[in-house]
Amino acid sequence: MEIHYKPKGVCSKMIDVVVENDVIQSVKFTGGCNGNTQGVAALAQGMTVQEYLKRCKGIHCGLRKTSCPDQLAQALEEALMAATM
Repeated sequence: MEIHYKPKGVCSKMIDVVVENDVIQSVKFTGGCNGNTQGVAALAQGMTVQEYLKRCKGIHCGLRKTSCPDQLAQALEEALMAATM
């Protein structure tokens, strides 16, 4: 499954994700803090969707109520919900 998600409330402008058999195969952030988004993408690769959600959902960035890791979690959750409908 390919996911193309426009994040809200963060510096990144787009998140592209590939998930196969509930495992994150690749993540690419467009925009945002380059080193941080590359790190999040590298760490997420190979992780199950549920494990990523458990670890990263709800992370804040400074005073913001969200972050790039949290927005990736929201993208994954939305895709899961759409797939089960």
